[in-house]
Amino acid sequence: MRIVTPTQMRIIEDNSEKYGVPKGRLMVTAGYKLARLIDYHCRNNFSKKIVFIAGCGNNAGDCFVSAELLAEIGYKNISVLMVCGMPRTELAREMYNDIKECVSITNDYKQCLPQADIIIDGVFGTGFRGELNKNIADIFRVNKKAYRIAVDVPSGVNSLRGTVAEGAFKADETLTFGFIKIGMTQYPARDFCGTIRIVDIGIPVKAEKIPKSKKYTLIDRKELKNFPPERKSTAHKGTFGKVLVIAGSNTMRGAAFFAVSGALRSGAGLVQLATTGKCIHTVSVLAPESTFIEVPDNNGYMHFSPDIIDLKKYDAVVIGCGMGMTSETVKLTKFVVENSEVPVIIDADGINCIASDIDILLRKRADIILTPHVGEMARLMKCTVKEVSDNRLRSAEKFISKYKGVTVVLKGAGTIVAEKGRMAINPTGNAGMSRGGSGDILAGMIGAVAGQGYSAFDSACAGVYLHGLAGDIASLKYTREAMLPRDILNCLSYSFRKIK
Repeated sequence: MRIVTPTQMRIIEDNSEKYGVPKGRLMVTAGYKLARLIDYHCRNNFSKKIVFIAGCGNNAGDCFVSAELLAEIGYKNISVLMVCGMPRTELAREMYNDIKECVSITNDYKQCLPQADIIIDGVFGTGFRGELNKNIADIFRVNKKAYRIAVDVPSGVNSLRGTVAEGAFKADETLTFGFIKIGMTQYPARDFCGTIRIVDIGIPVKAEKIPKSKKYTLIDRKELKNFPPERKSTAHKGTFGKVLVIAGSNTMRGAAFFAVSGALRSGAGLVQLATTGKCIHTVSVLAPESTFIEVPDNNGYMHFSPDIIDLKKYDAVVIGCGMGMTSETVKLTKFVVENSEVPVIIDADGINCIASDIDILLRKRADIILTPHVGEMARLMKCTVKEVSDNRLRSAEKFISKYKGVTVVLKGAGTIVAEKGRMAINPTGNAGMSRGGSGDILAGMIGAVAGQGYSAFDSACAGVYLHGLAGDIASLKYTREAMLPRDILNCLSYSFRKIK
């Protein structure tokens, strides 16, 4: 599903004019769709008290159209609360002039808001940046028992970055026009949108095309590019790829198990684990479907021994989960990056091992998929965690702009998959997955998809979507509080069944 930046949306609206659908018609359609939604929630109870909080731009114009339509079909208690003075855009002024005789127009929020059944926020649109005026923030706090609808994007939400101003309008439902705006997919903005409902307002298909524009999508079934592949009767274990997992240490054996199991549960034909002897003893019992390469032990961590790992035998390599960061594992990680001719998924300690020499990515021989959380991303970019968390989208774009053939999976709520020229946001997953081990499963899953011949970007999208979907299923079965990473593994089969 396509998502857009505020700038892209403005271009699309301008293009609409060129292809015969003026902005005034888009506004009327938007107002009509908003009126239908309000009418649905009122259940034809014409005595419901409806209050539109209107700004001075085109979002207010949508509200004016909606208010007039509701008045025409019989709603008696409609108020328009003007919080920014008179409309300043030509379209909004035109729509305002049409409602002066049929609805109550006021600037007294204490009189109209406390008794409202439905409150509609049409103050600021996609162009909002910065902080909210204290008076408007105070208005938004009144009567949180009413059903609250935001027009296009909740006021106070930055629809590019996903940040939220103090006192922002917290909606139960957001009616967004044409496309979801990219900031609405990120937290905390996502929490302020409530249920997001996307409506068609008549934008011509030709207007949606923006030459040389970056592509942004919300991952759904259509984005998975025919994954999983068909399993023909003549298939054998070599058909679905051989994945090498370099992971684990004497004290982090679970990480190796989770990475191996993530790959096994995601369709890989063969999975081989390279790790210390003690780690093999544990994983061989828990995941006997895998095979093993014993790497010499150096105080509980792997010793760099390139002669015992033949990278040419595999279709994908996963490295880093629970591996530890020592001088030997740093050498091992750099060796894999510089010598592998198949996709390499670098997670956890593998990311830390290259953070001090990140330009090693310029010497890679195959596609690289990095799976950092916010802290690891900050180390890669040599900046603060706050700088990344405050602008996750921009951070991912900035990083991959330097490294061709590198895909970044920036983990967290609203996981971002980015490569040069395009970005996808994952809608699945929940807070119950916030436990050690979940990321190791994801790394193995992405490795399995890449090993089956999918591109780095498509492998990452499929991995994060199915991983989050399994987490959502596990949360329903076990609750977010009680679910464990092993429950994600156990629910992967249901994820595959659901997307089929």
